[in-house]
Amino acid sequence: MKFDDMLQEFLNTLLTLPEAVLWLFFLAENMLITALVLLIGRALQKHYTPVAPSYRYTSHEWLLCGITNILNTAVTYAGFWLWKHHIISIHIHLSLYIIVDFIILFLAMDLLMYIFHFIIHKTFLYNLMHRLHHQAIDPKPIDLFVLHPVETISFGGLWLVLLIVYPFNLYAMILYLTVNVLFGMIGHLGLEPLSERLRSNPVLKYIGTSTFHHQHHQDIHHNFGFYTSIWDRLFGTLSQE
Repeated sequence: MKFDDMLQEFLNTLLTLPEAVLWLFFLAENMLITALVLLIGRALQKHYTPVAPSYRYTSHEWLLCGITNILNTAVTYAGFWLWKHHIISIHIHLSLYIIVDFIILFLAMDLLMYIFHFIIHKTFLYNLMHRLHHQAIDPKPIDLFVLHPVETISFGGLWLVLLIVYPFNLYAMILYLTVNVLFGMIGHLGLEPLSERLRSNPVLKYIGTSTFHHQHHQDIHHNFGFYTSIWDRLFGTLSQE
């Protein structure tokens, strides 16, 4: 059986599952992602620093992390429901179009999140919800999930709107979601795994590195991008440090 057929069969199986089982499945998926971020993030900190940072996650951080997982589960289910009712269309086939769809997803989401991120920093929304995330001046892995609930739903909403307006390839979506988690984890390590030489590379200098996002946590007026520094460069919000 071809991999495309196996994936289609898996999706067909999801369609037959009871609602409660679907919710548990999507919750388990999000909890697994969170666990991997915390474990791999900690391992990277130990690998790149002579002495691993000494910190413990607080009960408040665990609570917000749990709420974020539940809301991400709701976003996942919403996407499934929209696909089930043919509001979201996806393609399942291995081809070079996967790369094209991934690039569109990567850059479109980066732009949409830049705009949303800039708006919440420049309006009353910062004090209302985003200040919570910026309590972490020196971020650590769990801070990827320490978000105001409205912010979590808003980021998820941007993702769903993009899927509604364009029929993406499922493989490209999976690749994008994987890259999204990797960028989120690396951006909240509190250290830079890439050397200065790599970060100065003509191509890599446009990537949103850990240093790029760490600078944003220390200077809330610059570096609003997520995956790249392209939009900060275009709109004059790039930190000069």
